[in-house]
Amino acid sequence: MNKKNPLAPPPPQQLQIEIDPKQAEGVYSNAVLIAHSDSEFILDFARQLPAQQKARIHARIIMNPKACKMFLSALADNINKFESKFGPIKKPETTPIMMSQQSDTKH
Repeated sequence: MNKKNPLAPPPPQQLQIEIDPKQAEGVYSNAVLIAHSDSEFILDFARQLPAQQKARIHARIIMNPKACKMFLSALADNINKFESKFGPIKKPETTPIMMSQQSDTKH
């Protein structure tokens, strides 16, 4: 409660985020496969080695639509900041796997 204005909402709390050492190492990905249903988005992060015709998924992230939309906005914001500082990101001549599909399964 705000002493100056009792009707004012309380100040937002700072989110405390922790990461364990194994997760802090990260996972490299140069390809992503995206699927969705009416209730979730599934992002499969894969790594495709040069001259290989297959890729292996190393991480799967499942998000609800609102969280995925906020992620898209935050990613676009960060790409804009990156390009402002370092210049435009050039798309590769060869396209890595970037597949999108709609799942027929309802969860």
